[in-house]
Amino acid sequence: MAQPSKKNGPVTQFINHHYRHFNAAALIDAAKGYETHLDQGGKMMVCLAGAMSTAELGLSLAEMIRQDKIHLISCTGANLEEDVFNLVAHDFYERVPHYRQLSPQEEQGLLERHMNRVTDTCIPEGEAMRRMETAMLEVWTAADGSGKRCFPHEFFYQVLRSGKYKEHYQIDPKDSWMLAAAEKNLPIIVPGWEDSTLGNMYAAAVIRGEIKHVHTVRTGIEYMTWLAEFYTETTQQNSLGMFQIGGGIAGDFPICVVPMLHQDLDRRSIPLWGYFCQISDSTTSYGSYSGAVPNEKITWGKLGIDTPKFIVESDATIVAPLIFAHVLGW
Repeated sequence: MAQPSKKNGPVTQFINHHYRHFNAAALIDAAKGYETHLDQGGKMMVCLAGAMSTAELGLSLAEMIRQDKIHLISCTGANLEEDVFNLVAHDFYERVPHYRQLSPQEEQGLLERHMNRVTDTCIPEGEAMRRMETAMLEVWTAADGSGKRCFPHEFFYQVLRSGKYKEHYQIDPKDSWMLAAAEKNLPIIVPGWEDSTLGNMYAAAVIRGEIKHVHTVRTGIEYMTWLAEFYTETTQQNSLGMFQIGGGIAGDFPICVVPMLHQDLDRRSIPLWGYFCQISDSTTSYGSYSGAVPNEKITWGKLGIDTPKFIVESDATIVAPLIFAHVLGW
């Protein structure tokens, strides 16, 4: 095995030495494939599913953004908002390490205290969700009144860039991936944004009549049309790769842009995705998209025979920070 270069820090040296087989080896292969893709001039899209923001992936993801290791993010509405929830309300979160033993009555007790549980972590409704609802209502209603329309992430960028909520920051700002993304003006696509806490709050504001035009927030189809042009333009000069954390819509939505460009728009010269990796513990079963092995995507016109393909069947909260650490040379 080749010795780590001098630029590599202790984490990278450790996993290069110890991670030699099975999922551990797949982790190393995926990390090195990521690095090779970038070294060859490629760009990378990272897809965030699950509750990776509540898992505080920003501790490594933010630095990946700052160092231009990521050029586009596709995420669920939950991941978009939960990084900011953590930014403004971290001290009010509660961890419940014995969550597997909670009785229904104890779960009801958390509800009555307005503590919304995500596995072992409870998000405080008042300090996190309602605080952000107030912030977002300001920018939503202002846009609605002026006839301006923006994507969900653009409204978040407006709030973060305004500086009005700095006084509420409860973590080191360098550990917020949304702040890093706002500083870089990183493109983000958020398929199915309506399926999120703030998406529900937006719908409620429409019902109350506070927002007059339901389409003030741009969503789904417009994200796809934007992505189609981004992919077309980017791949004229650079291969675009896809690093998928978890399953579901965060990955399923953007990967479909290639067959759409080929089959529905007849842009046959546009290249396939240039790299693919998925971290997932979903099992391959009948009809499972999240558990499907990468080769199945060849049949859909998403990946090619020669596309570097990796799958790490493990816990993304463990694997993703290690791969990012390797890419960063930590």
